[in-house]
Amino acid sequence: MRFRFCGDLDCPDWVLAEISTLAKISSVKLKLICGQVLKDLQGEGIDYEKILKLTSDAKFESGDVKATIAVLSFILSSAAKHSVGSDSLSSELQQLGLPKEHATGLCRSYEEKQSPLQDSLRTRSLRLNSLDSVSWRVDQTLSSSELQQVNEPLVHLKFTVRDGDRGVTEPFAMTMSAEKFRVLLAELRQAHAMMKTLS
Repeated sequence: MRFRFCGDLDCPDWVLAEISTLAKISSVKLKLICGQVLKDLQGEGIDYEKILKLTSDAKFESGDVKATIAVLSFILSSAAKHSVGSDSLSSELQQLGLPKEHATGLCRSYEEKQSPLQDSLRTRSLRLNSLDSVSWRVDQTLSSSELQQVNEPLVHLKFTVRDGDRGVTEPFAMTMSAEKFRVLLAELRQAHAMMKTLS
């Protein structure tokens, strides 16, 4: 059977398996957990302590809590990606075995945040890491204890890359011979020329 919230494909088996886990939580608590998952999907972070409190009466183990978050995250983000309305989503979740009250609560949360969620997913889709800075230096080794005359330059490159999703910068350092640097520079120039023709 095909589901709109899965992009008109079959529902993944793991989602089917976790629907019964969602049914163990009260519909009110499920709606509150959905609120936390929606905040996380919009990049505002998630309060795990709150979720642990909400799932404590269902006697969930940590694996069940993680599975609950994962399945809700999948359902909500997939529905938003495929622009599925809340009524349609509710109907499809009930077809998968989620009780009506649970599906209604989940879909109410989804409906309230559908537009901001879609905006958030749109801004984060196809997001590549960006180059923040490049620094370099060349060291010339004239001789060493092993050889009398080396006379070989070494190029030290340090790239600072910003992660597109998390916004965190990470440094990447490398050292190479002058010959390898010439090859790298030639390949980067080729790539740059190809990119110019595309834009």
